[in-house]
Amino acid sequence: MTESLHAEWTKLRTLASTFWLLLAAAAVTVAVSAAAAAAVRCPSGGCADDPAKISLTGIDLGQAVVAVLAVMAVSGEYGTGMIRLTLTATPRRLTVLAAKAAVLTCLVLAAGTVAVLGSLLAGGLILPGHGIGPSHGYPAISAGDGPVLRAGFGSVLYLALIAMLSLGAATAMREAAVAIGAVLGLLYVLPIIAVFAGNATLSRHLEQIAPMTAGLAIQATTGLNGLPISPWAGLGVLAAWAAGALVLGGLLLRSRDA
Repeated sequence: MTESLHAEWTKLRTLASTFWLLLAAAAVTVAVSAAAAAAVRCPSGGCADDPAKISLTGIDLGQAVVAVLAVMAVSGEYGTGMIRLTLTATPRRLTVLAAKAAVLTCLVLAAGTVAVLGSLLAGGLILPGHGIGPSHGYPAISAGDGPVLRAGFGSVLYLALIAMLSLGAATAMREAAVAIGAVLGLLYVLPIIAVFAGNATLSRHLEQIAPMTAGLAIQATTGLNGLPISPWAGLGVLAAWAAGALVLGGLLLRSRDA
């Protein structure tokens, strides 16, 4: 396993695209979060806004970059034919997948931490000036606040789980375009279907099982009783999607030719 981890780390760190995609994921997340915070205003207070969730809006878009990075970690090897060399050097295919997952998770956790801290810092600086701060009765965005800490930590885990979901999908589908389309469709299309379902009960159920809407419940710090699913249960739903994708990818990796 140690040799596989070293090999996967070497492959990922020597690809220029890895660094740029990680940087893009962090930059896009912080930029979108700052823009969302700048766009929200509540001069008189009393608005139904969640400061932490607004500050973490960029995760909605940053996850797409993470998904692309995870897909390319597998599909890139299939595209170049390097996967044959990888599987020849390490015949135990599940070990290869586990090593890819471990290295990718570490990289995404690092980039996600930077992205989340930057987003919360931007929100903490911008939102009070727009009427969404302690002076108007809103909770401060502070790492010492339990719900904010849960939202931030959960958002980092959310990005890591998106990476695992994408890695599993790429292992199962091989083709980068197909895997990226499938993952992004799963993330973004299901919530749209839930909005236009035309039935409140059906919409709520779709939000409870969709990986994006369920997983992002972890960001909520106010109005928890109105959520379709509780924060940690929602992250558990995303974890189940990620585990299912990895299991399917692992089974197909073992059963098919390279």
